[in-house]
Amino acid sequence: MKHQKLETTPEISKRMSRVKLKKGETETLLAKALWHRGIRYRRNYRALPGSPDIVITKNKIAIFVDGEFWHGYDWKNRKQQLKSNLEYWIEKIEENIARDKRNDILLEQDGWIVIHFWEKQVKTDVEKCAKIIVDYTKME
Repeated sequence: MKHQKLETTPEISKRMSRVKLKKGETETLLAKALWHRGIRYRRNYRALPGSPDIVITKNKIAIFVDGEFWHGYDWKNRKQQLKSNLEYWIEKIEENIARDKRNDILLEQDGWIVIHFWEKQVKTDVEKCAKIIVDYTKME
């Protein structure tokens, strides 16, 4: 990916500086819900493609909590709403989407169950998300 000059404002820079890439609030919310159900896991497991946010090694389950902006939620419509640095953001988000797909394929080829949740899904109903994961741990 070639890098383009990013035009920005002090407000945007401040907002972007608060973005956490690892062990964010939403991933922690889901991890705690799993812990309370007796599910043991590893966080940001770098030994696997994509460093899944939560990994249940015993059951080979890789869980990603994807931010809507960074991972292209409703991308077809959302990219039309971008207001600045269109080329940069379209290239960046589309590469993120492609990388996520490549990592999912690699994980699945190695026998992993891959689960993706949008951040807003976890924030809206963490119990439902945790139940989905628990159900996968019971599959044999």
